[in-house]
Amino acid sequence: MENEVLPNDFTTTVNDIKLAILKARARAAQAANAEVLKLYFFVGGYISKKTRNAKWGTGAINALAERLQVELPGLRGFSASSIKRMRVFFERWVEDASIRPMALGELAQPSPIPLQQSTPNDLSDIEAKTYPNRPTALGDSDTDAAVAAFLSIGFSHHCSILEKTGTSDERWYYILAAAKGNWSHSELMNHLRADDYHRIGELPNNFEKTLSPMMQATKAVRSFKDEYLLELVNLDNVDAIHDQDLDERILSKALVANVEKTIQALGGNDFCFMGREKRLVIENEELFIDLLFYHRTLRAMIAIELKMGKFRASYLGQLSLYLSALDKLEKKPDENPSVGLLLCEKMNKPFVQLAVQGYSQPIGIATYQALRNIPEPYKTLAPVIDGVRRVLEESAAEKKAQECDYLKKGEHNE
Repeated sequence: MENEVLPNDFTTTVNDIKLAILKARARAAQAANAEVLKLYFFVGGYISKKTRNAKWGTGAINALAERLQVELPGLRGFSASSIKRMRVFFERWVEDASIRPMALGELAQPSPIPLQQSTPNDLSDIEAKTYPNRPTALGDSDTDAAVAAFLSIGFSHHCSILEKTGTSDERWYYILAAAKGNWSHSELMNHLRADDYHRIGELPNNFEKTLSPMMQATKAVRSFKDEYLLELVNLDNVDAIHDQDLDERILSKALVANVEKTIQALGGNDFCFMGREKRLVIENEELFIDLLFYHRTLRAMIAIELKMGKFRASYLGQLSLYLSALDKLEKKPDENPSVGLLLCEKMNKPFVQLAVQGYSQPIGIATYQALRNIPEPYKTLAPVIDGVRRVLEESAAEKKAQECDYLKKGEHNE
Protein backbone atom coordinates (compact mmCIF):
# COMPACT_ATOMS: atom_id res chain seq x y z
CA MET A 1 0.00 0.00 0.00
CA GLU A 2 2.90 2.34 0.77
CA ASN A 3 4.18 2.12 -2.82
CA GLU A 4 0.76 2.34 -4.41
CA VAL A 5 0.13 5.57 -6.31
CA LEU A 6 -3.11 7.22 -5.21
CA PRO A 7 -5.44 8.63 -7.87
CA ASN A 8 -5.33 12.37 -8.50
CA ASP A 9 -8.84 12.90 -7.14
CA PHE A 10 -8.24 10.88 -3.97
CA THR A 11 -8.13 13.92 -1.62
CA THR A 12 -11.28 15.36 -3.21
CA THR A 13 -13.05 12.03 -2.74
CA VAL A 14 -12.05 11.87 0.93
CA ASN A 15 -13.30 15.43 1.52
CA ASP A 16 -16.60 14.78 -0.29
CA ILE A 17 -17.30 11.62 1.71
CA LYS A 18 -16.25 13.30 4.97
CA LEU A 19 -18.65 16.17 4.25
CA ALA A 20 -21.47 13.74 3.48
CA ILE A 21 -20.83 11.90 6.76
CA LEU A 22 -20.82 15.13 8.78
CA LYS A 23 -24.03 16.34 7.13
CA ALA A 24 -25.72 12.99 7.77
CA ARG A 25 -24.66 13.11 11.42
CA ALA A 26 -26.01 16.64 11.75
CA ARG A 27 -29.35 15.65 10.20
CA ALA A 28 -29.56 12.61 12.48
CA ALA A 29 -28.83 14.75 15.54
CA GLN A 30 -31.49 17.29 14.51
CA ALA A 31 -34.04 14.55 13.92
CA ALA A 32 -33.22 12.96 17.27
CA ASN A 33 -33.55 16.31 19.03
CA ALA A 34 -36.96 16.91 17.44
CA GLU A 35 -38.17 13.47 18.58
CA VAL A 36 -36.95 14.14 22.12
CA LEU A 37 -38.82 17.44 22.23
CA LYS A 38 -41.99 15.76 20.97
CA LEU A 39 -41.60 13.06 23.63
CA TYR A 40 -41.10 15.65 26.38
CA PHE A 41 -44.08 17.64 25.12
CA PHE A 42 -46.22 14.50 25.19
CA VAL A 43 -45.05 13.53 28.69
CA GLY A 44 -45.55 17.10 29.91
CA GLY A 45 -49.11 17.10 28.57
CA TYR A 46 -49.85 13.73 30.10
CA ILE A 47 -48.56 14.78 33.51
CA SER A 48 -50.34 18.11 33.28
CA LYS A 49 -53.65 16.35 32.70
CA LYS A 50 -53.07 14.01 35.64
CA THR A 51 -51.78 16.53 38.18
CA ARG A 52 -53.78 19.68 37.46
CA ASN A 53 -57.17 18.10 38.13
CA ALA A 54 -56.27 17.01 41.69
CA LYS A 55 -56.33 13.30 40.81
CA TRP A 56 -52.64 12.94 41.66
CA GLY A 57 -51.09 13.97 44.94
CA THR A 58 -47.93 16.03 45.40
CA GLY A 59 -45.68 12.98 45.72
CA ALA A 60 -46.89 11.26 42.57
CA ILE A 61 -44.27 12.74 40.25
CA ASN A 62 -41.44 11.66 42.58
CA ALA A 63 -42.90 8.16 42.71
CA LEU A 64 -43.25 8.10 38.93
CA ALA A 65 -39.59 9.11 38.42
CA GLU A 66 -38.44 6.36 40.83
CA ARG A 67 -40.63 3.72 39.17
CA LEU A 68 -39.37 4.64 35.70
CA GLN A 69 -35.81 4.06 36.92
CA VAL A 70 -36.83 0.58 38.09
CA GLU A 71 -38.64 -0.23 34.85
CA LEU A 72 -35.91 1.26 32.62
CA PRO A 73 -32.56 0.95 34.43
CA GLY A 74 -30.09 3.65 33.44
CA LEU A 75 -32.82 5.94 32.10
CA ARG A 76 -31.61 9.54 32.00
CA GLY A 77 -33.55 12.79 31.76
CA PHE A 78 -36.62 11.66 33.69
CA SER A 79 -35.94 12.79 37.23
CA ALA A 80 -38.82 14.36 39.14
CA SER A 81 -37.49 17.85 38.44
CA SER A 82 -37.12 17.07 34.71
CA ILE A 83 -40.67 15.75 34.50
CA LYS A 84 -41.92 18.96 36.13
CA ARG A 85 -40.00 20.96 33.51
CA MET A 86 -41.72 18.91 30.80
CA ARG A 87 -45.06 19.90 32.32
CA VAL A 88 -44.07 23.56 32.21
CA PHE A 89 -42.86 23.11 28.62
CA PHE A 90 -46.26 21.76 27.61
CA GLU A 91 -48.40 24.21 29.55
CA ARG A 92 -46.59 27.37 28.54
CA TRP A 93 -46.78 26.56 24.84
CA VAL A 94 -50.39 25.37 24.67
CA GLU A 95 -51.35 28.63 26.36
CA ASP A 96 -49.36 30.65 23.82
CA ALA A 97 -51.34 32.06 20.93
CA SER A 98 -48.26 32.74 18.81
CA ILE A 99 -47.71 29.09 17.93
CA ARG A 100 -50.31 27.74 15.54
CA PRO A 101 -52.38 24.63 16.28
CA MET A 102 -50.53 23.00 13.36
CA ALA A 103 -47.24 23.39 15.20
CA LEU A 104 -48.78 22.13 18.44
CA GLY A 105 -50.16 19.15 16.60
CA GLU A 106 -46.73 18.33 15.21
CA LEU A 107 -45.18 18.61 18.65
CA ALA A 108 -47.79 16.38 20.23
CA GLN A 109 -47.49 13.46 17.78
CA PRO A 110 -48.28 10.72 18.64
CA SER A 111 -49.84 12.15 21.80
CA PRO A 112 -53.44 11.04 22.42
CA ILE A 113 -53.98 13.98 24.73
CA PRO A 114 -56.40 16.59 23.32
CA LEU A 115 -54.61 19.89 23.06
CA GLN A 116 -56.05 23.19 24.13
CA GLN A 117 -56.85 25.08 20.94
CA SER A 118 -54.81 28.19 20.42
CA THR A 119 -56.19 31.21 18.66
CA PRO A 120 -55.03 30.97 15.02
CA ASN A 121 -52.63 33.82 14.86
CA ASP A 122 -50.20 34.38 12.03
CA LEU A 123 -46.72 34.36 13.46
CA SER A 124 -45.77 37.24 11.21
CA ASP A 125 -48.19 39.46 13.16
CA ILE A 126 -45.48 39.76 15.80
CA GLU A 127 -43.54 41.91 13.31
CA ALA A 128 -45.90 44.81 14.03
CA LYS A 129 -44.63 45.50 17.54
CA THR A 130 -44.80 48.57 19.70
CA TYR A 131 -41.03 48.92 19.47
CA PRO A 132 -40.14 48.58 15.77
CA ASN A 133 -36.41 49.07 16.39
CA ARG A 134 -36.17 46.09 18.68
CA PRO A 135 -35.47 42.66 17.21
CA THR A 136 -38.71 41.12 15.95
CA ALA A 137 -39.70 37.72 17.18
CA LEU A 138 -39.92 36.07 13.80
CA GLY A 139 -38.95 38.60 11.17
CA ASP A 140 -39.80 37.23 7.73
CA SER A 141 -39.83 33.60 8.81
CA ASP A 142 -42.92 31.61 7.90
CA THR A 143 -44.54 29.12 10.22
CA ASP A 144 -42.64 26.10 8.89
CA ALA A 145 -39.30 27.84 9.44
CA ALA A 146 -40.35 28.88 12.94
CA VAL A 147 -41.36 25.34 13.85
CA ALA A 148 -38.09 24.02 12.40
CA ALA A 149 -36.16 26.44 14.63
CA PHE A 150 -38.30 25.43 17.60
CA LEU A 151 -37.46 21.76 17.07
CA SER A 152 -33.76 22.35 16.39
CA ILE A 153 -32.73 23.65 19.82
CA GLY A 154 -32.33 21.47 22.87
CA PHE A 155 -34.71 20.99 25.77
CA SER A 156 -32.33 22.76 28.15
CA HIS A 157 -32.42 25.76 25.77
CA HIS A 158 -36.22 25.77 25.89
CA CYS A 159 -36.30 25.50 29.69
CA SER A 160 -33.93 28.44 30.11
CA ILE A 161 -35.85 30.55 27.60
CA LEU A 162 -39.16 29.82 29.35
CA GLU A 163 -37.60 30.63 32.72
CA LYS A 164 -35.84 33.85 31.73
CA THR A 165 -38.36 35.49 29.38
CA GLY A 166 -41.73 37.06 29.99
CA THR A 167 -43.51 37.31 26.65
CA SER A 168 -44.14 35.22 23.57
CA ASP A 169 -42.27 37.74 21.41
CA GLU A 170 -39.21 37.49 23.60
CA ARG A 171 -39.29 33.69 23.64
CA TRP A 172 -39.48 33.51 19.85
CA TYR A 173 -36.62 35.98 19.50
CA TYR A 174 -34.27 33.77 21.49
CA ILE A 175 -35.48 30.53 19.87
CA LEU A 176 -34.81 31.86 16.38
CA ALA A 177 -31.52 33.50 17.36
CA ALA A 178 -30.28 30.33 19.08
CA ALA A 179 -31.25 28.18 16.08
CA LYS A 180 -29.69 30.55 13.55
CA GLY A 181 -26.48 31.00 15.54
CA ASN A 182 -26.28 27.36 16.64
CA TRP A 183 -25.75 28.61 20.19
CA SER A 184 -24.62 26.26 22.90
CA HIS A 185 -26.58 26.41 26.13
CA SER A 186 -23.87 28.52 27.79
CA GLU A 187 -23.93 30.95 24.84
CA LEU A 188 -27.70 31.21 25.12
CA MET A 189 -27.40 31.96 28.85
CA ASN A 190 -24.91 34.75 28.09
CA HIS A 191 -27.36 36.33 25.64
CA LEU A 192 -30.25 35.94 28.10
CA ARG A 193 -28.28 37.56 30.92
CA ALA A 194 -27.18 40.35 28.58
CA ASP A 195 -30.90 40.87 27.84
CA ASP A 196 -30.36 41.11 24.08
CA TYR A 197 -34.06 41.34 23.32
CA HIS A 198 -34.54 44.56 25.26
CA ARG A 199 -31.08 45.97 24.55
CA ILE A 200 -30.79 45.57 20.79
CA GLY A 201 -32.05 48.56 18.88
CA GLU A 202 -32.22 50.85 21.91
CA LEU A 203 -28.86 52.60 21.63
CA PRO A 204 -28.67 56.32 20.77
CA ASN A 205 -27.64 56.62 17.11
CA ASN A 206 -27.95 58.62 13.91
CA PHE A 207 -28.29 55.64 11.53
CA GLU A 208 -31.60 56.76 10.03
CA LYS A 209 -29.99 60.06 9.04
CA THR A 210 -26.62 58.75 7.84
CA LEU A 211 -27.34 55.36 6.25
CA SER A 212 -29.36 54.66 3.14
CA PRO A 213 -31.38 52.89 2.03
CA MET A 214 -33.55 52.65 5.13
CA MET A 215 -33.05 48.87 5.13
CA GLN A 216 -29.36 49.39 5.90
CA ALA A 217 -30.22 51.79 8.74
CA THR A 218 -32.67 49.25 10.18
CA LYS A 219 -30.08 46.48 9.97
CA ALA A 220 -27.59 48.70 11.77
CA VAL A 221 -30.05 49.50 14.56
CA ARG A 222 -30.72 45.80 15.07
CA SER A 223 -27.02 44.92 15.04
CA PHE A 224 -26.10 46.78 18.22
CA LYS A 225 -27.25 46.89 21.84
CA ASP A 226 -27.42 49.85 24.18
CA GLU A 227 -25.41 47.99 26.83
CA TYR A 228 -22.78 45.26 26.62
CA LEU A 229 -21.77 42.78 29.30
CA LEU A 230 -17.98 42.46 29.14
CA GLU A 231 -17.50 40.00 31.99
CA LEU A 232 -14.04 38.89 30.87
CA VAL A 233 -12.62 42.33 31.65
CA ASN A 234 -11.55 43.07 35.24
CA LEU A 235 -11.22 46.79 35.90
CA ASP A 236 -10.84 46.60 39.68
CA ASN A 237 -7.17 47.60 39.54
CA VAL A 238 -7.64 50.34 36.98
CA ASP A 239 -7.58 53.96 38.08
CA ALA A 240 -9.47 55.89 35.40
CA ILE A 241 -8.41 59.26 36.83
CA HIS A 242 -4.69 58.43 36.90
CA ASP A 243 -4.14 57.61 33.23
CA GLN A 244 -7.28 57.19 31.19
CA ASP A 245 -5.48 56.51 27.88
CA LEU A 246 -3.45 53.71 29.47
CA ASP A 247 -6.52 52.22 31.14
CA GLU A 248 -8.45 52.18 27.86
CA ARG A 249 -5.55 50.30 26.24
CA ILE A 250 -5.71 47.78 29.09
CA LEU A 251 -9.41 47.39 28.42
CA SER A 252 -8.94 46.81 24.68
CA LYS A 253 -6.10 44.35 25.34
CA ALA A 254 -8.32 42.35 27.70
CA LEU A 255 -11.08 42.19 25.10
CA VAL A 256 -8.69 40.98 22.40
CA ALA A 257 -7.13 38.40 24.75
CA ASN A 258 -10.29 36.35 24.32
CA VAL A 259 -11.70 37.69 21.09
CA GLU A 260 -14.15 34.81 20.69
CA LYS A 261 -15.98 35.80 23.88
CA THR A 262 -15.81 39.44 22.86
CA ILE A 263 -17.50 38.61 19.56
CA GLN A 264 -20.23 36.73 21.40
CA ALA A 265 -20.70 39.69 23.74
CA LEU A 266 -20.99 42.05 20.77
CA GLY A 267 -23.68 39.96 19.15
CA GLY A 268 -22.31 36.83 17.53
CA ASN A 269 -20.59 35.59 14.43
CA ASP A 270 -21.54 38.55 12.23
CA PHE A 271 -18.55 40.32 13.80
CA CYS A 272 -15.14 39.45 12.31
CA PHE A 273 -12.09 40.74 14.20
CA MET A 274 -9.74 42.90 12.11
CA GLY A 275 -7.38 44.37 14.66
CA ARG A 276 -6.60 46.19 17.90
CA GLU A 277 -5.20 49.75 17.88
CA LYS A 278 -5.56 49.83 14.11
CA ARG A 279 -3.07 52.40 12.78
CA LEU A 280 -4.15 54.88 10.11
CA VAL A 281 -1.95 57.65 8.68
CA ILE A 282 -3.47 60.84 7.25
CA GLU A 283 -1.03 63.50 6.02
CA ASN A 284 1.72 62.23 8.36
CA GLU A 285 -0.72 62.23 11.29
CA GLU A 286 -1.24 58.88 13.05
CA LEU A 287 -4.63 57.65 14.25
CA PHE A 288 -5.24 54.51 16.31
CA ILE A 289 -8.65 52.81 16.45
CA ASP A 290 -9.15 50.84 19.67
CA LEU A 291 -10.88 47.85 18.04
CA LEU A 292 -11.80 47.22 14.41
CA PHE A 293 -14.30 44.61 13.25
CA TYR A 294 -16.03 43.75 9.99
CA HIS A 295 -19.78 43.10 10.11
CA ARG A 296 -20.91 40.59 7.51
CA THR A 297 -24.60 41.51 7.45
CA LEU A 298 -23.92 45.25 7.26
CA ARG A 299 -20.97 44.66 4.92
CA ALA A 300 -19.15 47.45 6.70
CA MET A 301 -16.20 47.97 9.03
CA ILE A 302 -17.09 48.66 12.66
CA ALA A 303 -14.77 50.98 14.56
CA ILE A 304 -15.16 50.57 18.33
CA GLU A 305 -13.87 53.30 20.61
CA LEU A 306 -13.56 52.42 24.31
CA LYS A 307 -13.92 55.10 26.98
CA MET A 308 -13.73 54.93 30.76
CA GLY A 309 -16.28 56.80 32.80
CA LYS A 310 -19.14 58.94 31.52
CA PHE A 311 -19.88 59.95 27.94
CA ARG A 312 -18.35 63.19 26.70
CA ALA A 313 -19.44 64.97 23.53
CA SER A 314 -15.80 65.32 22.42
CA TYR A 315 -15.58 61.54 22.00
CA LEU A 316 -17.90 61.75 18.98
CA GLY A 317 -15.55 64.05 17.07
CA GLN A 318 -12.68 61.65 17.59
CA LEU A 319 -14.74 58.67 16.39
CA SER A 320 -16.07 60.64 13.42
CA LEU A 321 -12.48 61.36 12.32
CA TYR A 322 -11.65 57.65 12.54
CA LEU A 323 -14.61 56.77 10.33
CA SER A 324 -13.64 59.34 7.71
CA ALA A 325 -10.12 57.94 7.66
CA LEU A 326 -11.35 54.35 7.40
CA ASP A 327 -13.61 55.17 4.46
CA LYS A 328 -10.80 57.03 2.71
CA LEU A 329 -8.02 54.49 3.27
CA GLU A 330 -9.54 51.07 3.93
CA LYS A 331 -13.09 50.81 2.59
CA LYS A 332 -13.52 48.76 -0.59
CA PRO A 333 -15.79 50.05 -3.40
CA ASP A 334 -18.46 47.37 -2.78
CA GLU A 335 -18.59 47.95 0.99
CA ASN A 336 -20.95 50.21 2.91
CA PRO A 337 -19.79 53.22 4.94
CA SER A 338 -17.95 52.36 8.13
CA VAL A 339 -19.96 52.46 11.35
CA GLY A 340 -18.73 53.74 14.70
CA LEU A 341 -19.64 52.26 18.07
CA LEU A 342 -18.64 54.28 21.13
CA LEU A 343 -18.58 52.29 24.39
CA CYS A 344 -18.53 54.18 27.68
CA GLU A 345 -19.45 53.24 31.24
CA LYS A 346 -22.24 55.77 31.74
CA MET A 347 -24.38 58.05 29.62
CA ASN A 348 -27.44 60.28 29.68
CA LYS A 349 -29.44 58.86 26.77
CA PRO A 350 -31.47 61.95 25.78
CA PHE A 351 -28.36 64.11 25.83
CA VAL A 352 -26.34 61.56 23.83
CA GLN A 353 -29.11 61.14 21.26
CA LEU A 354 -29.11 64.91 20.70
CA ALA A 355 -25.31 65.10 20.51
CA VAL A 356 -24.91 62.37 17.89
CA GLN A 357 -27.32 63.99 15.42
CA GLY A 358 -24.71 66.60 14.47
CA TYR A 359 -22.46 64.06 12.74
CA SER A 360 -22.59 62.84 9.15
CA GLN A 361 -20.99 59.43 9.81
CA PRO A 362 -23.10 56.58 11.25
CA ILE A 363 -22.40 56.37 14.98
CA GLY A 364 -24.04 54.51 17.84
CA ILE A 365 -23.32 54.93 21.55
CA ALA A 366 -23.67 52.20 24.17
CA THR A 367 -22.63 51.53 27.74
CA TYR A 368 -20.79 48.48 29.02
CA GLN A 369 -20.46 46.58 32.26
CA ALA A 370 -17.08 45.11 33.14
CA LEU A 371 -16.28 42.76 35.99
CA ARG A 372 -16.24 45.46 38.65
CA ASN A 373 -19.83 46.42 37.72
CA ILE A 374 -21.17 42.88 38.04
CA PRO A 375 -22.96 41.78 41.26
CA GLU A 376 -20.77 40.12 43.90
CA PRO A 377 -22.18 36.55 43.57
CA TYR A 378 -20.92 36.46 39.97
CA LYS A 379 -17.82 38.54 40.58
CA THR A 380 -16.43 36.27 43.30
CA LEU A 381 -16.33 33.36 40.87
CA ALA A 382 -13.87 35.11 38.55
CA PRO A 383 -10.68 34.34 40.57
CA VAL A 384 -11.74 30.69 40.82
CA ILE A 385 -12.30 30.49 37.06
CA ASP A 386 -8.97 32.20 36.40
CA GLY A 387 -7.25 29.82 38.80
CA VAL A 388 -8.73 26.76 37.13
CA ARG A 389 -7.73 28.13 33.72
CA ARG A 390 -4.13 28.67 34.92
CA VAL A 391 -3.95 25.16 36.39
CA LEU A 392 -5.21 23.65 33.14
CA GLU A 393 -2.77 25.70 31.07
CA GLU A 394 0.15 24.73 33.32
CA SER A 395 -0.91 21.08 33.21
CA ALA A 396 -1.15 21.15 29.43
CA ALA A 397 2.28 22.82 29.17
CA GLU A 398 3.81 20.26 31.52
CA LYS A 399 2.28 17.38 29.55
CA LYS A 400 3.58 18.81 26.29
CA ALA A 401 7.06 19.16 27.77
CA GLN A 402 6.98 15.54 28.93
CA GLU A 403 5.94 14.39 25.47
CA CYS A 404 8.80 16.35 23.91
CA ASP A 405 11.28 14.78 26.36
CA TYR A 406 9.91 11.34 25.56
CA LEU A 407 10.27 11.90 21.82
CA LYS A 408 13.81 13.20 22.23
CA LYS A 409 14.77 10.13 24.28
CA GLY A 410 13.25 7.89 21.61
CA GLU A 411 15.25 9.60 18.88
CA HIS A 412 18.41 9.29 20.96
CA ASN A 413 17.84 5.57 21.56
CA GLU A 414 17.36 4.97 17.87
